[in-house]
Amino acid sequence: MIAVIYSGSRNADWKLSDKGELISEFRTPGINPFFWDEKAISNLLNKNNELITHAEEIKKIYFFGAGASSKERQQIISNAFSKFFRYGKISVGHDLTASAVATCEEKPALVGILGSGSNAAYFNGKKIKQNNFGMGFILGDEGSANWLGRCLLRDFLIGNLPQAFHQKFVNKYNPERKQILDKVYRNPQPVLFLTSFADFLAEHKEEAYITDLVKKGFGLFFKTYILPLDKKHPSLPLHFTGAIADVFQDTLKDVAAGYGFTVGNIVRKPIYNILNYYTNKN
Repeated sequence: MIAVIYSGSRNADWKLSDKGELISEFRTPGINPFFWDEKAISNLLNKNNELITHAEEIKKIYFFGAGASSKERQQIISNAFSKFFRYGKISVGHDLTASAVATCEEKPALVGILGSGSNAAYFNGKKIKQNNFGMGFILGDEGSANWLGRCLLRDFLIGNLPQAFHQKFVNKYNPERKQILDKVYRNPQPVLFLTSFADFLAEHKEEAYITDLVKKGFGLFFKTYILPLDKKHPSLPLHFTGAIADVFQDTLKDVAAGYGFTVGNIVRKPIYNILNYYTNKN
């Protein structure tokens, strides 16, 4: 049996498969080693009944997640998983690697993530080439749910939302200034709060305010990530994963066209493609 996990900061999708048959699928809180230590990850694993049931049967575990970009942070996950999956071989990789596996079909391409966070990289057909783009939810994440949530809250707090849309936001969340600031500045994982507005943004994606905000975020994403990559690796296909890329794909394609790019594959949840890939290899 194999386990395949794709984790953002908010949620982690799990698929357990045996000889090509899907045994179980479920979702847990996201496992990001920027925010989770080994003990916290172990606690999560030991509280999940599906994992407890199948732990000894699982022989290979493929984990891909946000924040798992260095050997040190990958080791945090690997240590916790190794203690729980006693008979399993653990493989821990970055979410960009998963995005490449899900979209590129082992062909060179540029791959971007627009989900809870954002990032992009060059994939040479075998592995992701490291870059300096992934700066996390404070210094980076342009165009992501995190970035959009930050902008939405800031515009609300300074009174910059259009009146009708402002009222929709109030009706939905009844937000208070102190509550917002506490959740952003005193919460140990503020990114979970900032990304929690993704469904509201998607629900109102036809609003002019949202359209303009998304265009701005995607423009920053292309300037920050894609243009430098294209300069080094020109004329490659461009693929995306993530809920924001999927929900706002028409806007994404328009912005991409403005910079001279054609968007190829857009995969909302890479977990399905990753499962197929590793099922075929086992």
